[in-house]
Amino acid sequence: MVPHVSVVNVANMLTGLRIVLVPVFLVALFVGDGHETFWRVVAFIVFTAAVITDRLDGEIARSYGMVTEFGKLADPIADKALIGAALIGLSMLGDLPWWVTVVILAREVAVTVLRLAVIRRGVIPASRGGKLKTLVQAVAIGLFVLPLSGAWLAAAWVLMIAAVVLTVLTGLDYLLSAVRGARAV
Repeated sequence: MVPHVSVVNVANMLTGLRIVLVPVFLVALFVGDGHETFWRVVAFIVFTAAVITDRLDGEIARSYGMVTEFGKLADPIADKALIGAALIGLSMLGDLPWWVTVVILAREVAVTVLRLAVIRRGVIPASRGGKLKTLVQAVAIGLFVLPLSGAWLAAAWVLMIAAVVLTVLTGLDYLLSAVRGARAV
């Protein structure tokens, strides 16, 4: 018999904290004209804290047997809310072209729909490429939140282009995995 895991645990509280940090991040991002250095640094700190909770909640849940159905559902929602809010916010402020936001969010929606469509055959696990994509996206977005210029902004652009390429490639990889899974049935 599998022991019951309480939905109220550290891992799920970290996921909940990440969800709460999304509007806090947005408020800090948009204070004043959205380009006030102090508030952009505050937004970066909040974004970074939220990204760290993403890393910690999964590790804690797996390591200490705290995996719950709620966590499995809430964690990706929290991730997508954070990344989506950041991308949309940066595009609204004119700091990130809309095409970047559209490509990344379209891939996230497509992979989510794909996962739901094939869930009867089993979950498509996150690949190493998908995890790398998430890391590169988070670092690139974090750099765009900061008020950077010159070489630092150029480095942020290199990472953002890498994030977009990884986003597209891993999206295609998920599609191929789903097709292979469908053929195997």
